[in-house]
Amino acid sequence: MRHALVTAGTKGLGRKVTEKLLGAGCTVTIHYRSDQGAAVELERDLSDYEGRFDFVQGDLLSKDDLNRMTLQTLERWGKVDILVLNAGPYIFERKKLIDYTEDEWHAMIGGNLTSAFYLLKDIVPHMREQRFGRIITYGFQGSEHAPGWLYRSAFAAAKTGLVSLTKTLSIEEAEYGITANMVCPGEITGAMKEASIEESRKHPDPRTPVGRSGTGEDIARTVLFLADDHSDMITGTVIEVTGGIDVLHKHRKPDE
Repeated sequence: MRHALVTAGTKGLGRKVTEKLLGAGCTVTIHYRSDQGAAVELERDLSDYEGRFDFVQGDLLSKDDLNRMTLQTLERWGKVDILVLNAGPYIFERKKLIDYTEDEWHAMIGGNLTSAFYLLKDIVPHMREQRFGRIITYGFQGSEHAPGWLYRSAFAAAKTGLVSLTKTLSIEEAEYGITANMVCPGEITGAMKEASIEESRKHPDPRTPVGRSGTGEDIARTVLFLADDHSDMITGTVIEVTGGIDVLHKHRKPDE
């Protein structure tokens, strides 16, 4: 039985990933930052999987918390086969680089990039020992090509850095049976983050070329595919799950 650690796994896209992994037979450590209520609600909803998951709280900006998350996971489950870096701090206000505060900059780089470094430093050695690992990071549409993203400079800088980190890791760790890939969600907002594909099809979305909004299930299905034992030929890959919508250039002016 494979064990997964999912960051920010109690709600949004992460909740659907957690549900899909449990449904596929995995055990799961579910990370959350501060919303204990969401953890309690999810625990109740996952009663059918009792004994196959637990929760770990931690701030991705804290090295000590990240180290503790790994230690707690290994003490309880003895391994981490699948690491899903679902958490990705994001600033919704659109503003230029010079308008970011130092704290905002450090939160974007720390939460999206530096946190990956610390988790990988702790977890990859164990994956090496077992000669198996599936590492899945998240980016944004077009991040593989390091584009400029208007009013998203800090987030974009962190995620394009994570693209390179993911690809480098895929080369360095291939000999140990470890793969590393990135998933890039499209525009998935509000209730759609925890919705099913079936639900989405009931509500056509003319803004998306495929005719429906993306959902958390779309992302979870992609994660599950990459996490499969037989997906070892897929590594160093960036997969966009956007339905064809142009997320990057949707907004051009801050007053739109």
